[in-house]
Amino acid sequence: MISTVLVANRGEIACRVFRTCRDLGISTVAVYSDADADALHVREADAAVRLPGAAPSETYLRGDLVVAAALAAGADAVHPGYGFLSENADFARAVTDAGLVWIGPPPEAIEAMASKTRAKELLGIEPLGEVTEADLPVLVKAAAGGGGRGMRIVRELDQLEEELRAASAEAASAFGDGEVFVEPYVENGRHVEVQLLCDAHGTVWALGTRDCSLQRRHQKVVEEAPAPGLPAALEASLLDTAVRAAKAVGYVGAGTVEFLVADAPRAFGPARAGGTPQAHFLEMNTRLQVEHPVTEEVYGVDLVALQLAVAEGRALPAEPPAPRGHAVEARLYAEDPAKGWAPQTGVLHRFDVPGGVRVDTGYVSGDTIGVHYDPMLAKVIAHAPTREQALRKLAHALERARVHGPVTNRDLLVASLRHPEYADPAALDTGFYERNLDALTAPPPGGEHAAVAAALASAASREGRFGGGWRNVRSQEETRTYGDHEVRYRPARGGGYEVVSPEGVRVVSAGPDAVRLEVAGVARTFEVTAYEDAVHAGRHRLTARPRFTDPDDLREPGSLLAPMPGTVVRVADGLAVGDRVAAGQPLLWLEAMKMEHRVSAPASGTLTALHAVPGRQVEVGALLAVVQTDAQEEDPV
Repeated sequence: MISTVLVANRGEIACRVFRTCRDLGISTVAVYSDADADALHVREADAAVRLPGAAPSETYLRGDLVVAAALAAGADAVHPGYGFLSENADFARAVTDAGLVWIGPPPEAIEAMASKTRAKELLGIEPLGEVTEADLPVLVKAAAGGGGRGMRIVRELDQLEEELRAASAEAASAFGDGEVFVEPYVENGRHVEVQLLCDAHGTVWALGTRDCSLQRRHQKVVEEAPAPGLPAALEASLLDTAVRAAKAVGYVGAGTVEFLVADAPRAFGPARAGGTPQAHFLEMNTRLQVEHPVTEEVYGVDLVALQLAVAEGRALPAEPPAPRGHAVEARLYAEDPAKGWAPQTGVLHRFDVPGGVRVDTGYVSGDTIGVHYDPMLAKVIAHAPTREQALRKLAHALERARVHGPVTNRDLLVASLRHPEYADPAALDTGFYERNLDALTAPPPGGEHAAVAAALASAASREGRFGGGWRNVRSQEETRTYGDHEVRYRPARGGGYEVVSPEGVRVVSAGPDAVRLEVAGVARTFEVTAYEDAVHAGRHRLTARPRFTDPDDLREPGSLLAPMPGTVVRVADGLAVGDRVAAGQPLLWLEAMKMEHRVSAPASGTLTALHAVPGRQVEVGALLAVVQTDAQEEDPV
């Protein structure tokens, strides 16, 4: 019997495992980096052990330190979570060699399947040989790990070598393994996976399918179970292949087999091209997946509890429970989809999602979102009898959520869940955001009225602080601007306010925390909260006084400024001041929140300054380099 579990991970997944352990009466131990000293997973654990440093390579990827922490804290089992060391066979062996229970598959199964190249060999899939023009486009992928890191699409043959280096460097940083490989890239297929759970007695459960096609930069954003609209024969084939893969390696524990489903000869959704759907094996993840909650909701199981039971040697029932209904999960990220999905940092002032949905998170109100790790704030999951009902329920909950602080993808998620293309299972594919991003990142309706509410709440707050009174004459108009919205108002005779612009707005009531407005006979209340860098009015985030100056406002011609806080991880080979560079040429790379971000030359010209040094931490707006463009050289004035 397991009595104390150390989770060799952080954030949301550590909190998720701790929740089940508490329900089962099992004590918990957290490990944490210096950057995570005040993190929620540390606060929720019964005991916590520091891993000195901030970089994953110094902390969460140090298996020796994690094992030592487990022994020091008196743990008798280790749960790896996902990411970091969760698919590292050497770490699994180190755990068992130390006399601890490993809550995961056997090291031999991890070795057979955790590397995508070795997994393909095991299943008899031939690797792509020397790449030619005829093979393009191709996908460069990390052999280890996942989450879109160490992955690059190559459409031009002369870009292959550079993308191989970039993917290898990113994979080495994220997973401690720089091995990459190349495979054909299927445009706009569906990403479908099968959840497995196996015990040590030969029972293998295939807990249905999930669709994870809505992705940005090869990272999943929205997932659902079961995968909608799959032909029955194809679904049966996917389940059978997954079970055979598990049995081939003597798999024990939770795992997932992933496929890319595409039509032949065109790679679109199954019903669109009219061809026969084909399933291409992608990989087997020998761990619990981020999206496991949708399977839990559909099958009514706790996969973490079942992982613990299997690790204790218990047998699963011969058959899994019957599925019921449909579940959809949305990943809420601190990022700006309209600006290249740039990760955001800062204080999460308020985080509250209304009831009726499940929220798995590693943050609470008041926590700080840092630069060192993935920007996911939470997973919000809705379960309902039908897919349509689940989508509607989840969109409604996200729309009403209070997420105050840095910019997030909340509005994008709401728009995605309500988009007619996503509502149609036949239209699902991984190209959804490429086709629809501009429309999905348009500001939500009602922004001008939210700005009115923000202006009046500010006025009411000032009046409350400095005193107000009855008026029998009109006062001078005041103007407040929030983004693109200019608001003009004045105190009304007898109290309250009159809105001059935008027209057609009647003020029902206005206080420092809430403003009720009537437009065209319809009254709505805006809850308003002001912070140092922004005002939140309803679901709208309005810029009040920027915490940082927008780099675009300071940009001198040819200056390359850091678009986000991060660390310079490398500079292009041989790059030096005085070199000629071409427009779009990669010059350096920043790492922020576990992702590498390329900084390229804005135009063709001469590199006249280079301030980026590998290992240097920079704030948003920091000057990285200067390129004197050809136009500047011709006319320096």
